[in-house]
Amino acid sequence: MLIHVGYDIGLQLDAPTPLLLLLDVHPSRRRDIVYENALNVPDIPIERGLDLYGNRTQRLVAPAGPLKLSYRAVVRDPGVLDETPLNAREIPIPDLPNYAMHFLSGSRYCETDELTPIAWQLFGNVSPGYARVKAICEFVHNHIKFDYQAARSTRTAAEAYKEGTGVCRDFAHLAIAFCRCLNIPAAYVNGFLGDIGVPPDPAPMDFSAWFEAYIDHRWVTFDARHNAPRTGRVVIARGRDAADVAMITSFGQHYLGEFKVVCEEVAPQRAEQLTSHAA
Repeated sequence: MLIHVGYDIGLQLDAPTPLLLLLDVHPSRRRDIVYENALNVPDIPIERGLDLYGNRTQRLVAPAGPLKLSYRAVVRDPGVLDETPLNAREIPIPDLPNYAMHFLSGSRYCETDELTPIAWQLFGNVSPGYARVKAICEFVHNHIKFDYQAARSTRTAAEAYKEGTGVCRDFAHLAIAFCRCLNIPAAYVNGFLGDIGVPPDPAPMDFSAWFEAYIDHRWVTFDARHNAPRTGRVVIARGRDAADVAMITSFGQHYLGEFKVVCEEVAPQRAEQLTSHAA
């Protein structure tokens, strides 16, 4: 399967402003890219690197005025659904690797201290392992009503639980927090997820957020918003929560104008056309 991904983002800046971007396809998928093209207007120098979590960063100083960030890529994907390892077991704390321990702590959007009593009340009697994480997804999926108009960048997991509304990042944050409360390491993931193999969503395409739980000595993908295995996820960044993987961090005032996200399956002929056009 070939997946065409990309974005067009327009910003307006009042003054020269340093920006830190997390918009590149994750290093774990770089080998799958068969075509890639980025165009920024104006054309300004960009320094690329890796952050503490291994995500690809872009650093630049944008001049005052309009800035357009455009990106297109074709990514080869196995086209399989998210795995459902029903027998995956939880790993006892003493047996967890050091890097997984980092994903047990509370974070900016995931208040484990506030949610721990609720988590144990809701899920303490569920069989440990995959079944428990799946039960968390079921609960969050049914408890939160998706409402794009109710999006709020400051909403935390505890607030999402109390308010019962949010967007994909809120579903992910609440599920992550519940997992950590139950001693299951969980990481926040954002990236591209198109309507591949499912009925098209009439709402405009956006970036998506899901999470990974560390069970059976590996990271397993879960999605509390959709609550069903999906195909064609293209990861951009991983971290403890949305604060670690902000797509645009502006060290100064900026205003968002144009915003378009592309994620769609394409036939090989169409992929060849894209590649030829870029050449």
